[in-house]
Amino acid sequence: MSNTVMESAMILDDAHDVLEVVADAPTPRRRRSPRVIVRVVLHNIALVAEWIFGAVALILGLAILAALPVAQFLSMGYFLESSARVARSGRLRDGIIGVRRAARVGGLVAGAWLSTLPLWLAGSFARSADLIDPGGTTAAGWRAFLAVMVVLTFLHIGMACMRGARLRHFLIPFGNPFWLRRRLRDGSLYSEARDGLCDFLASLRLPRYFRIGLIGFIGTLSWLIVPAVLISSGGKFPLLGIIGVILLAVIVPFLPFLQVRYAVEGRISVFYSRRAIRDRFRRAPWAFAFALFVLLLASIPLYLLKIEMIPREAAWLPGLVFVLFLAPARLLIGWAYSRSGRRDLPRHWFFRYLGRLAIVLAALFYVMVVFFAQYTSWGGLWSLYEQHAFLLPVPFLRM
Repeated sequence: MSNTVMESAMILDDAHDVLEVVADAPTPRRRRSPRVIVRVVLHNIALVAEWIFGAVALILGLAILAALPVAQFLSMGYFLESSARVARSGRLRDGIIGVRRAARVGGLVAGAWLSTLPLWLAGSFARSADLIDPGGTTAAGWRAFLAVMVVLTFLHIGMACMRGARLRHFLIPFGNPFWLRRRLRDGSLYSEARDGLCDFLASLRLPRYFRIGLIGFIGTLSWLIVPAVLISSGGKFPLLGIIGVILLAVIVPFLPFLQVRYAVEGRISVFYSRRAIRDRFRRAPWAFAFALFVLLLASIPLYLLKIEMIPREAAWLPGLVFVLFLAPARLLIGWAYSRSGRRDLPRHWFFRYLGRLAIVLAALFYVMVVFFAQYTSWGGLWSLYEQHAFLLPVPFLRM
């Protein structure tokens, strides 16, 4: 009896060892079929293409906003928010906000424009027929065809917008009527379109960007208005001009980091706390100096564009330059602010003094550009209040 029990125990032990070996053995990977591989590759290509399209749409959208009065605060709010996100995380990629949503808006604009091309072509033929045979049967036929095209085009654009307003909904219209019929059948057309529109508008966070941009503009202008007024008075009172130049050179190194601190904490009182910025500079002097130098250097092309008056039809060009040059610089400002927050102790005095020297040289160079801009810019003294490194392309307010 005991031998039987021992044999049973040995069999169980062997079975347990076999199960452990089987469990530890690597499971063979399932080979994907060529169809699945092609589908995955095409999906990734589509995602990359959508991101690139969204980045282009975002840049153009911010440039257009920067050229519009009042809407400029949305552009400035976006830059401050992107700097704040980089300041919180320390990663530059976190400051690139809303690329996918910009792709949706860009797809809507591009799709609606492409949808009107057949309508434009039909209108061209109708006008030509009316010129060749005014009041004839051919011209009347083309006018009737144009009326039908107007109705079909607006129906197509409306269905594409209700479906999601993606670019494919405009370019491939054959599925839109079937989608509309299904939604009308189950009664969810209005609720789905309404909820989708409300969710998308809420995801844009336009009130937040506008509030950050407006308060940031007011807080920044409160620092710059006094030196700008003193410098503009230098023609009649040279001593006031010298005081304004010195005061602006003192303010410039602090101002972009005060903007980032406001965007991070959301309190306007932090705009007037220079001591906190000075403490952060001691912990990352070279990062502060490098970011400030890039920001001030990126504002120079806008001053060069103001040497001659910009035509109204090219008003978008300085806005595009404003976005392309200053957006990366804003990300670097947030990066420097974040880098200073990750250190507990100040750097060695030698590095601090070298960083301070670099900041002083960069600030003096920027102040010289601003000072001589009143003589080279078509705006004259008004250019002293157009601090592109910290504010907006203000000349558009007068176009």
